[in-house]
Amino acid sequence: MTTGNIRRAQLISPFGVGAMSVLVDGISVITAGLDHWYSDSDKDPNFFPEEFEVHDWRLEQRLKVGSFRLPPDYRSDKGNKDQQNSGLHIPVLRFPRWHFCIYCKRLEYKPLTMQQVVWCPDSKHAGRKNKTRMSQVPFVAICSHGHISDFPFREWVHRTANPNCHGTLRLESRGGGSLEGQVVTCDSCKMQRSLQGIMDARFDVKERSEHTTLSDHLSSDNDTFLCTGSKPWLQQDDGLCGDALRGALRAAGNVYFPKVESSIYLPQKIGAVDEDLHDLFNQDCMQFVLNLIHAENRSDSRIIQMIRLSNDKLFSPFKDQQLLDAYQDKLGIHADNDTASPITISMTASEDDTLTENEEWRLPEFYLLRETPTDPLLCGVNPGCSTSLSPYLDRVRQVTTLQETRALRGFTRVRDGSLRLSEGKSLLSRKPTRAVGDDWLPAYVVKGEGIYLELNGQRLSRWESQEKVAARAALISERYDEVASARGLHQRKLTARFILLHTLAHILINQLVFSCGYSSASLRERLYASTSADKNMAGVLIYTAAGDSEGTLGGLVRMAAPDRLTDVFNLAISAARWCSTDPVCMDSGERGQGPDSCNLAACHGCALLPETSCEEFNRFLDRGLVIGTFENTGLGYFSDYQN
Repeated sequence: MTTGNIRRAQLISPFGVGAMSVLVDGISVITAGLDHWYSDSDKDPNFFPEEFEVHDWRLEQRLKVGSFRLPPDYRSDKGNKDQQNSGLHIPVLRFPRWHFCIYCKRLEYKPLTMQQVVWCPDSKHAGRKNKTRMSQVPFVAICSHGHISDFPFREWVHRTANPNCHGTLRLESRGGGSLEGQVVTCDSCKMQRSLQGIMDARFDVKERSEHTTLSDHLSSDNDTFLCTGSKPWLQQDDGLCGDALRGALRAAGNVYFPKVESSIYLPQKIGAVDEDLHDLFNQDCMQFVLNLIHAENRSDSRIIQMIRLSNDKLFSPFKDQQLLDAYQDKLGIHADNDTASPITISMTASEDDTLTENEEWRLPEFYLLRETPTDPLLCGVNPGCSTSLSPYLDRVRQVTTLQETRALRGFTRVRDGSLRLSEGKSLLSRKPTRAVGDDWLPAYVVKGEGIYLELNGQRLSRWESQEKVAARAALISERYDEVASARGLHQRKLTARFILLHTLAHILINQLVFSCGYSSASLRERLYASTSADKNMAGVLIYTAAGDSEGTLGGLVRMAAPDRLTDVFNLAISAARWCSTDPVCMDSGERGQGPDSCNLAACHGCALLPETSCEEFNRFLDRGLVIGTFENTGLGYFSDYQN
């Protein structure tokens, strides 16, 4: 098959395991599971997986794995003396398997293959001398448990889950812009049926179940046609599912929702471990040594001695305390509590493998970012705050160095719903759960810079206590609850604080695009919002999200200087006061707009960002809570801000 090139970061999102993409020659493919990423390389003497291994002790503990692996970069094995990790690639499979001829409309079903061309069996077409190359159909069938299968054309046209007729099928277009004009016919029995309604679905709130036209009305004898658990990316056509199926276009947005978990790297002790020592301890051979040392529960002096014995030449430049600190940092052991379990022990399976909420997960990041850390992998500077911003902001930090690890832990289809950790891993690999030390997930590491802002606590409390503020935030929360109920999703409590921080991050990013030179897709938000007494947070981190050279030259960090940040706020708040689509944007916002109607005063002209930059898919935004509304100009947190 013709090969295709793709960035390594895109193999985490949006083209990770189980995702569909189109190669340069127009062939639609699905990315194979993790079992096939290095399956042919284990016996290769030139294969060294430790080169692709990366570690983040917090994320490893959260996702219960021993390490992460970067997607391999391709290196030609021809004319290259260094054959280490050469010829590695990510396999893909041709999908969908149904093909049709653009001339005779014939449908042909082919097995999963890497074959490049599928030819039409009919050798003669009007006006053509050569054979005709068949194209893949644009339709697939998906379920909410992450499965995907070829659209059941034969079952659909014969109106039965077990058709006896095996005649030639054809997919004809009979005019019109809807699916009603797409008709499947059978040459043998002359039955025909349009594709109208194959994408329709409804959620029964009382039964707490989903009903689709494809599952409920495929059969004429009222038998339900359900998902069989097909996983073509793992070469599995059968499994356990029984969920309702719905039709979808193969390039539709609801076919694949990657579940990417990210973590800002936090050192165990600030500045205790330098970058060279980090790299040495991340080597594959050292992972085994460190685990062996801890399993025997040795004293600090014995730990240092055994580390030096493993490779005295490498560790001779480092002091004993540096080695001990690096050991504790690597295994996730707190220096003040040597009895704490390391990551390799705390990753045992639990009865409930759902992930903790973002509030608890991000609280350590919040505490560390606000205190100007000084570490090779996380470094911050306090530039101070201008007089005009001090009533609104408590803290401003220049995060000159940070490292973010983004790991793919699974995916969903149909909707971006919740996903248990074990379910997500089962979608990525067909093998049973491996030993913790050997278990890994694909990940990508981004090193960059950022700006951390924290709102004034006293002013925020007074603002949140206003009834009109809470009532406006409740409009978004109620709308999302309706959507969640209709789709069977978990409900969320959306506070005014969260909506304010989220919208503020968006309008600042839109302004920073012009001020610091980054594209909007190269910047990303990370929200720290909680009203819990023991997890009180009101901060936002704006940082570089691109995994290449962008984000390494200080263009974003310098904007946190007091005079420059003031200019950014002046322009951002001024732009937010009047959207290019006002008064429509502000007025229509009262009724809801944007994705799922979960925005108020927010549109593409004022507050929306590329989806890769937003944590919430451009939902839960409202300029009214930032600068006020036409009817109540004093409603916003920044209503009295003077440019």
